[in-house]
Amino acid sequence: MPFAIYVLGLAVFAQGTSEFMLSGLVEDIARDMGVSIGTAGTLTSAFALGMIIGAPLMAAAGMHWPRRRALLVFLLVFMAVHVAGAVTADFAVLLGARVVGALANAGFLAVAVATAAGMAAPNAKGRATAVLLAGVTLACVAGVPGGAVLGQLWGWRAAFWAVVVLSVPAVFAIVRSVPAGAPDAAAPGVRGELRALRSPRLLVILLLGALVNGATFCGFTYLAPLVTNVTGLAQTWVPLVLALFGLGSFAGVTAGGRLADTRPLWLLGYGGVALLAGWAVFALSASCPAATLLLVFVQGTLSFGVGSTLISQALYAATEAPTLAGGFSTAALNVGAMVGPSLGAVALDVGLGYRSPLWISALLAAVALLTGVIALTRGPRPRTMATAPTDTAAAE
Repeated sequence: MPFAIYVLGLAVFAQGTSEFMLSGLVEDIARDMGVSIGTAGTLTSAFALGMIIGAPLMAAAGMHWPRRRALLVFLLVFMAVHVAGAVTADFAVLLGARVVGALANAGFLAVAVATAAGMAAPNAKGRATAVLLAGVTLACVAGVPGGAVLGQLWGWRAAFWAVVVLSVPAVFAIVRSVPAGAPDAAAPGVRGELRALRSPRLLVILLLGALVNGATFCGFTYLAPLVTNVTGLAQTWVPLVLALFGLGSFAGVTAGGRLADTRPLWLLGYGGVALLAGWAVFALSASCPAATLLLVFVQGTLSFGVGSTLISQALYAATEAPTLAGGFSTAALNVGAMVGPSLGAVALDVGLGYRSPLWISALLAAVALLTGVIALTRGPRPRTMATAPTDTAAAE
């Protein structure tokens, strides 16, 4: 695997840390800015919305630049808005910085996915995608507790400065490791890539990605109240539970990267069934501490193993739209990350209990599995990821 792909993973880690760290900083931000906790919580929603809107738009904008230039511009803008967020005393400026930061993050991730897929061997897109997503999963492990620790020691602004510092090595590494290149004159352009994205199989894959990620983040978002109110563990256990989920996510991405290129249907089929069963068993056994700790790790592994495989399959299904395929994959995952927790919030607000987000995760996983089965029975069966583009072309 080219070294530059690991460099991109480092930058994705820094940006993922920014996305996840706010869960431990909301109270401090609200107190410092003189706003309610609910208002401070809109910083997270604003970031997710920026990712959804920004992924395809920024990917399309980046098509006109060499990929190294696009990566550097997006990363430098991301760093600049974090500096602005760290020094501002105005909540509106901080909110705007989160939106712009999400746009830059979305553009970077879309271009990075396309760059990594292009630099990897033709049958190794799954491994390349796994390296990038490893940065996201490591951010899950380190971002939440790391941001909380920095906030406790030096205030929430220190966490924003830490993201800037983490991004600096990636800037120099991208300059040295990512080929300068030039825009591909033979590339189909935005309209050409949009036509390629009409593939029914690709649209199904994006839907599956949104459903699986919705299930993932519905369960993940409400782990803390579940652990303290249902499992009966002390508040001090919450960081460990979140870290276990992050470690499982890293294990899932790593394992998925090894299998996604050679046995995708096996991984998606059996992984999807196990994912559905795991959420249901978790909901039923959440009162048992041992079961909770085990299933948090297992569900993190399954969720990101299946999710990373779906992203790589989207790249195989849209070889004629490499940049926008990455952008729409990013957008689809963030649709799930926004809708899943919202459904969980509704369930909690109407009094269905702290287990209800887990049941919603199971429902979303069931819909994803049913959708995949229907799509598979109505179209040609891809043998491996390397042969999927041929099968996709036949399906069209």
